[in-house]
Amino acid sequence: MLNALDDRDGLIWLDGELLPWREARLHVLSHALHMGGAVFEGMRAYGRRVFLGDAHLERLERSAALLDYRLPWSHRELSQAIDAVLWANQLTDAYIRPIAWRGADSVSIAAPQARVHVAIAAWDWPTAASQGRAEVGIRLQLANWRRPPPNTAPTASKCSGLYMIGTLARHAAIAVGCDDALLLDSDGLVAETTATNLLLVSDGVLVTPLPTCFLDGITKRHVLGLARQRGLPVEERAVTLEELRAATEVLTAGTSVELQPVVALVEDKAKTEWPVGPVTQQLIADFHATVTGAKNGIDARRQNIDT
Repeated sequence: MLNALDDRDGLIWLDGELLPWREARLHVLSHALHMGGAVFEGMRAYGRRVFLGDAHLERLERSAALLDYRLPWSHRELSQAIDAVLWANQLTDAYIRPIAWRGADSVSIAAPQARVHVAIAAWDWPTAASQGRAEVGIRLQLANWRRPPPNTAPTASKCSGLYMIGTLARHAAIAVGCDDALLLDSDGLVAETTATNLLLVSDGVLVTPLPTCFLDGITKRHVLGLARQRGLPVEERAVTLEELRAATEVLTAGTSVELQPVVALVEDKAKTEWPVGPVTQQLIADFHATVTGAKNGIDARRQNIDT
């Protein structure tokens, strides 16, 4: 049974106040609950230092703008609120979830005057690396669902409504014994997993699909910067399913998992397997160095957002 996230001790920042965890609630007629228009971020703190925090808050602001509203709190105010949440909950290493949404002023399709609310929660959500399982790979199922083209949805935003596809795809993957799902785009090209970006090693080059219809991951951007520091060639371009199958290594990147090797892709009548290879192992070590400040042959002080 899952541990209920609404029944915990601690404090959550909601609209400028730190409230007891169990009292941080919204009304059932909130616009975003019905129309799927909440925007959010997944962030991590290591040693109470928020990793790539500015980049995440900037994307939160862009996501809100793509959903046609403005955040009522400034970048600086939200950054201070995150620090307050970490301090109030005595968290050193933590997962952080800022979220914004239109409130219960209207459940009509159009609600341009609805009040925008913002909340920030943080809790202990261990990563595989923190549990000594950084190089344990995952199995993906090729999903029936596909990422929508960018002219059908605000695909550059981290919007709650877009995650319905990922939920359905991951449920189907878990039902057949896989850990996650691989989604293609509307043209049949490789897109991403349900919540993380995909990277592959092809002919000695680190390749990642162009984010034409899915979120351009901040963790992925950081990893591309780490690869370039190592002198590894990097390419962002269209990736076919055939090229993915022929890759020598595959991994995913995202705040929730950090870096995670992929060891198998399960399709209806085929299965492809990959080793946890040297590039993946090096990038995992380099990522760990940047979040801990360890010396690892790279500039651990640089928090790259590779462009």
